[in-house]
Amino acid sequence: MKSIGLNLSGREYKILIGSDLLSETASLLKDAVPCDRVIVITNIDINRLYGKKLKKHLEANGIESLFLELPEGEIHKSLDMAARIYPQLINHFAERNTPILALGGGVIGDLSGFVAATYQRGVPLIHLPTSLLSQVDSSIGGKVAVNHGGVKNIVGSFYQPRLVIADTGCLKTLPEKEFACGMAEIIKSAAIGSSELFRLLETNTQAVKDRSPEVMEDIISQTAAIKAGIVCQDETDRGIRNILNFGHTLGHALESTSSFSQSHGAAVAIGMCFAARLSVRLGLCENETALRLEKLIADFGLPTNPKDIDPDKIIEAMHHDKKVSDGRIRFILLKRPWEALIAENILKPDVLSVLEEMK
Repeated sequence: MKSIGLNLSGREYKILIGSDLLSETASLLKDAVPCDRVIVITNIDINRLYGKKLKKHLEANGIESLFLELPEGEIHKSLDMAARIYPQLINHFAERNTPILALGGGVIGDLSGFVAATYQRGVPLIHLPTSLLSQVDSSIGGKVAVNHGGVKNIVGSFYQPRLVIADTGCLKTLPEKEFACGMAEIIKSAAIGSSELFRLLETNTQAVKDRSPEVMEDIISQTAAIKAGIVCQDETDRGIRNILNFGHTLGHALESTSSFSQSHGAAVAIGMCFAARLSVRLGLCENETALRLEKLIADFGLPTNPKDIDPDKIIEAMHHDKKVSDGRIRFILLKRPWEALIAENILKPDVLSVLEEMK
């Protein structure tokens, strides 16, 4: 098991990464949040795979559990769904010290975190991420949110968990498409801050695709450490943390304009290719850097170009994004391999030109 610590102004928590950690949840909880009952929020598919095992484990260790099973899909990450959860917490007499365990991927983590942050002005949150995407990204750093009005993550807060337990054994049952989505975030982290991780991905592509336990634990811990280090510098996303949005400006716009039928990982993959090409167009990085990035993305079965897009609608969607500041769209671009910069004064013709090039 590997452990990564986050220290945020005296508030510290750990990210634990290793195989079969769900079977150690009770003892790990005792160190972070001593309790005798918990609320577990999950979805239908994850509950079928891991719910019974986790419930039996918790009860064997004297921890009562209520499992709330939600439908699958990004469309359910909403205020309406949060409103359905609150009465169940009230009816179960959940108190301020009753932890909420988010068992699932990014949707479950974001929604559970939003509920934990707002129920009784905040209850303990424990992330049990089961997807690669949530293990390396969404469970780390305290961003919790729901979608509203067709805009992704527009209603939310910063609310740090007490503990993250990333069981790499869960990756064995992860569908190929979801695994590829997680790889998009790992590639993103390498692209903005680690030549070592980027080379590791280039030279061990097949081992990663085969989900070698040793290789996966290594790249997950490296990726988590990159994000943790950035979050510790800028918890509330006012400065350097923005570089974690590399690929997300276009990515979120693609998700929104597709009514969230476009997967997050695929959208971010296309967004990274767009940002790299825009960086080349602006003379910030060499074309070779963009080509290496595109090749790595394609090698993991992710798309590099969008399909059937309306550039004007994409631009409009970008203006609704949380990263807009004073009406200016904020892009994260590459200035060299593998280092990112925050750019706000990008001209619309340059954006449209790259979008047209990628159609």
